[in-house]
Amino acid sequence: MSGLRRNKYSEQESAIAWREGFVQSGESVASGGLEELGIRGLLGRELAVAWAACGMFECAALGYLGVSSALIILFAENLAHPVRLIGLQSMVAGVILALCRVEARVAKSALFDLEGNSWSDRNVCLTATRRFWHFWRHWYPHLFFLFCFEELARLVHLVQPGWQDAKLIAFDHWLTGVNPSLWLERFAHPALNEFMQFAYFSYFLFLLILGAILYYRREWESYWAVMTYSAVGYSLGYIIAMLFPVQSPWFTFAGMWHGELVGGPFTAAINLIEKCGRVHGAAFPSQHVAGAMAALWGAWRHRRWLFWVFLPFVVCMCVSTVYVRNHYVADVLGGLITGTVGYFIGSWLTRRRAAAEDGRAQTEVCGTRI
Repeated sequence: MSGLRRNKYSEQESAIAWREGFVQSGESVASGGLEELGIRGLLGRELAVAWAACGMFECAALGYLGVSSALIILFAENLAHPVRLIGLQSMVAGVILALCRVEARVAKSALFDLEGNSWSDRNVCLTATRRFWHFWRHWYPHLFFLFCFEELARLVHLVQPGWQDAKLIAFDHWLTGVNPSLWLERFAHPALNEFMQFAYFSYFLFLLILGAILYYRREWESYWAVMTYSAVGYSLGYIIAMLFPVQSPWFTFAGMWHGELVGGPFTAAINLIEKCGRVHGAAFPSQHVAGAMAALWGAWRHRRWLFWVFLPFVVCMCVSTVYVRNHYVADVLGGLITGTVGYFIGSWLTRRRAAAEDGRAQTEVCGTRI
């Protein structure tokens, strides 16, 4: 057996042992008969297996849902429908656990021959079913981020009833001597507007491009590390937005602009996106900047060449958030900080999880061989 084949086999064997470990830990109760479990026992067994199938990204995502749900309970009097929000978050958490559970079960069935416990081409090849669940298991984080951001429209006044824009306006004026969004209007021109809207639009591509490259190359550990960086950075930003509600210059300076920003197709596209999905509030820290920074740090760690490709676009995007009147300079600085902190915390959590899983996999493989 060649070195490459041997390494591949070893990786597959470790993966099987790991999956078998958490499935057996959750399904060992089944040996006593499902009739003895009852609904509560069966639900507990399924939850245990689903939790074992979760990765560090799910820990961060479910942790955010737990913290935000606790805040909703504590400050329920400030919300119109707190029970509905708790129910919605519980449903999202349930969908995440169910997706992890189903994908793990399908992956196990596709990779492991339950009859002969032997490897074959059929075992290794991904079936259509596994590909379907594998795809959604890896790409649902983007939908989760979108859900959390849109939900902030209902949570922005969870803790404080008033807007805190005055503090950031004062900070911007202290830092720059002007109100940056208003001052930048003097440079408005259809061509520059279009470029800035393109730069603003580029935010949606950073994590998608990096994730697509890692997904295509099947570098699952790196892929989920990047998603974890993003999850931690976004979560920090979401919670800060609940504690410190900020509208953005778009609302605060309404009526002070000399005209709308006109341009070409990117301007029209951004205007449509903002019209359909604009959140009134949640401007500080900038989630655009935080998400871009998490992706930028992820590129630095996992695809260094892509970091240098992203860097000029991220810089332009940071400027564009102020130019297109969506953020204060303080929002941009806040996004830079939360995105960077998210990267370092997420990196630390990912390393700890990987070390724990490696130790467990080695123990289970050795136990299986004995």
